[in-house]
Amino acid sequence: MKHIAVYLVLTVLLISSCTSLYQKGQNQFQEGDYQLAISSFSKILEEDPENKEANLYVAESYRLTNRIEQSKPYYEKVAMEEETFDTYFRLGQSLKSQGQYEEAKEAYSKAKNLTLDDNYLRILSREIDNLNKLDEIVDYFPFMEVENYKLLNTPLAEYSPIANEGFLYFTSNRQSSGIYLATGTPYLKMFRTRVEGIKVDVQNVQALPEFRNEDNLNQGSLAISPDGNTLIYARANSRSPKDLPDVQLFASYFRGGGFTQPIWMPVNEDEFYTNTTPAFSPDGNELYFASLRPEGLGGFDLYKATKLANGDFGNAVRLGVPINTSGNEMFPYVASDGKLFFASDGHAGFGKLDLFVAENTEQGWVVKNLGPNINTVADDFGIFFTKYPTEGFLSSNREGGMGDDDIYYFEDKTPKPKIVNVLLNVTTKETDDSGAEKILPQTRVVLYDNTNKNIGGDFSNQNGRLRFTLAPDQNFSIIASKSGYFAKSITYSTIGKTPRTEDLIQEVTNITLDTTIVLEPLILERSIVLDNIYYDLDKADIRPDAALELNKLVKILKDNPSIRIELSSHTDDRASDSYNDALSQRRAESAVAYMVSQGIDESRLVAKGYGKRQLIIANATTEEEHQTNRRTEFKVIEIKE
Repeated sequence: MKHIAVYLVLTVLLISSCTSLYQKGQNQFQEGDYQLAISSFSKILEEDPENKEANLYVAESYRLTNRIEQSKPYYEKVAMEEETFDTYFRLGQSLKSQGQYEEAKEAYSKAKNLTLDDNYLRILSREIDNLNKLDEIVDYFPFMEVENYKLLNTPLAEYSPIANEGFLYFTSNRQSSGIYLATGTPYLKMFRTRVEGIKVDVQNVQALPEFRNEDNLNQGSLAISPDGNTLIYARANSRSPKDLPDVQLFASYFRGGGFTQPIWMPVNEDEFYTNTTPAFSPDGNELYFASLRPEGLGGFDLYKATKLANGDFGNAVRLGVPINTSGNEMFPYVASDGKLFFASDGHAGFGKLDLFVAENTEQGWVVKNLGPNINTVADDFGIFFTKYPTEGFLSSNREGGMGDDDIYYFEDKTPKPKIVNVLLNVTTKETDDSGAEKILPQTRVVLYDNTNKNIGGDFSNQNGRLRFTLAPDQNFSIIASKSGYFAKSITYSTIGKTPRTEDLIQEVTNITLDTTIVLEPLILERSIVLDNIYYDLDKADIRPDAALELNKLVKILKDNPSIRIELSSHTDDRASDSYNDALSQRRAESAVAYMVSQGIDESRLVAKGYGKRQLIIANATTEEEHQTNRRTEFKVIEIKE
């Protein structure tokens, strides 16, 4: 009996203790002291691990302090006791924040079966749809590399970096004495240090010297106007009943060597609205910020306010869909090209907050996830470019950091393209009376691209050589000219003459090629036989094979616009003089007509038929010999200066 009595007394004391501890934790939760509530309810769970209410309070305390990834085991315990929409929805969010995407979809699906609310069903459908889109996300900046700025960070929080006039400003709870009971961490203050690009002076970080951070308040996520004269920041979590109940935007102005006493901004509109994460547009005329308001889509939405005549910001307008979602959109940054960067957990992302960009197109705003080389399952937010779009800073509490939110720097590491230079050696030559080729020095050679744009030119040296540097896989034309010679143009292609880029090893590869241009002497009244300009017996029609040869003469005339020629036609000796004279004249005129059809001015051409008076082979007997006599020649009869 004695032992039973002792047992009953201990049981009563234990129940009384748990009841007292439960009430204490409940009061702490209602006061927003979530870290204290976690401690109180955890003690209850040590004795009663399955206690539904204690598990729910711990889970919610983690969620409300942005630590939902730690709430998973507690929501699971609650779900085992009672299956509700809220429990499975929050469990799905916790699973997603840890990268357990299939398990998250399963929890969301269970939540869908536990509600008939159309809005909740839309949110769940969006969440499941977002998870199904993860495989479609690609890197927006494919070669961007992100590194933890370890020398700048501490085991406490550093985030929301911005740069202005050689200084880096950021939020941190280093060097703070008071403890924010919601998270159990020190209060946040605003700091600055020198910066050049992404190189930070980590030795001289200090609380804002021209601005007095208030004690026992969270102050951060600041914005500085482009001219450096206006400081806007989020201020919150005062323990005083006389202070504002929610996060609000305050402004301070640089006057006389320091910032003025901060004032509440009218853009907040209502003291019960939450307003945070401000950012100026590049010209300073617009203020972007996140706000939790009754007309919003669910969580934090992004708003834009316009600078008024008195210098305040007003007429705040909520940015539309698709930028805002039923989730949270925060930490805006407006780039110089109008693109809007921001953090969100409402668009398709990898876990908690991901970084996104919104591009304004002809079809409206298009939102894109920055991709897995920027984002993780953790919170990734607060991006700022010091050199857009190739370098800057961002904030993250990803794995591998210094302990809490950390500042990271990023750089575009796009590999330098491997270069192929085609070195084309051009040799200029001429033919002598015997038909042999020899060097022709001091010849003008001009290079044109495939659009006929002049891209280079010079004279060949005494050895008849000069060099051009050509781009690979392109077509070019080269014109060589010298007084007393027919100018000549040739086409030259580097297509297929260089290695594939993926096969290159060195950063610069030179490929040396050679070509030769042979010029013919330009002598007045000197007859030049056009090879293969033959005619069928008793006919003056231009045969297809003759047209190919006449095209060469057309090219000579186009290359040499200052010359005028006589085109002469000759027959064999198998008819009368009068017949052959008429036939040869028709043939010459037929050749001239063909060349005119190819774009040659008729005034540059003279047709002359010589009949059989200038036979190459007298007393020809074979058809081949007769065809040799049926030839066409040309000679230059005038050179215009």
